[in-house]
Order: sequence, then C-alpha cells, then structure tokens
Amino acid sequence: MTGSSLPATEVLVVADCWRAEADAETIIHRAVEAAAEIADTETGDAEIAIMLTDDAGIRTLNANWRGIDKPTNVLSFPALPPTGPSLPGGPPRMLGDVAIAYETVRREADDERKAFDHHLSHLAIHGFLHLIGYDHETDEEAAEMEGLERKILARLGIPDPYAPQERIA
Repeated sequence: MTGSSLPATEVLVVADCWRAEADAETIIHRAVEAAAEIADTETGDAEIAIMLTDDAGIRTLNANWRGIDKPTNVLSFPALPPTGPSLPGGPPRMLGDVAIAYETVRREADDERKAFDHHLSHLAIHGFLHLIGYDHETDEEAAEMEGLERKILARLGIPDPYAPQERIA
C-alpha cells in the first residue's frame, strides 16, 4: 500500500481462468486505492479481501447468500461493524469481502466493447463502495454511487461505464 489512508487489500485467485489475466491483481489494487483516496471514509486501519473466482463459484455464493441461483459479475459481503474501540497495535478492522467472476466479467466486457481491465476496475470499485456503505437500492442511492464510480474511474483514465454505447448483438 502507498499510504496510511488505504486499506490493506488481499487478492485471492481461486479459479484457474484468471491466469489469462496476468495483471488482474495489479488492476484491482490500483482501483481500490483510487476508490479509497476519493471516497469520503477512513479505511487506512482496515483490510479487505477480493476473491477472483469463476461463474460456478459465484453462482454458489449468489444462491447461498442472496437466493439467486445464477452467476453474477460481483458480490460484496460487508463485515459487521466492530462492537468496541480498536486497540492500538490490534488487528486491522475488516471491511469485508468481494467476489468477482471471470467468465461473466469477460462476457460483459466483450458484449459492451469495453477493455477487460476497465470493466474489472469498475467492478472492484463497485464492490469496495458496497463495503464502505454505498448502495443502489433507490434511484437516489444509485445516482450517488454511480457518480462516485464515474469520478474514481475518471481519475484512472477509464471512460464512463454508464454512458450510452452500442452493444454487440
């Protein structure tokens, strides 16, 4: 990590399909660091884990935790807030876990004519924002979260993922 305001981020590759994307871990670290720098919250004493899985793995998580028996691109699992004060020298505060599915991310990037690393960055940022309390259940929440995603992605030189675009049929 490059600064004390950034969360410790562990990337766990649990599916062989991610070997096709040698830079995935670097892309995710860069995206989370940019999100932590721009988001209005302190995460320097925290850690997150991002699991790079496949469609089968995320389908199981989606079915078990959300009751939706199909794969998705990203899932976030925010940790419960700590019940007491953190102790000096104690373990870092856990923000939660994020899971990202390779096949779905690849298919969406290809269908939407987006660079894979741009789409992966977006999903890592999206997952991180969920861990720090952002959501998109209402139109107002969605507008706030999408606006922050756009700002973070722009800092990384990544085009607006919500801009209208042609889709591949």
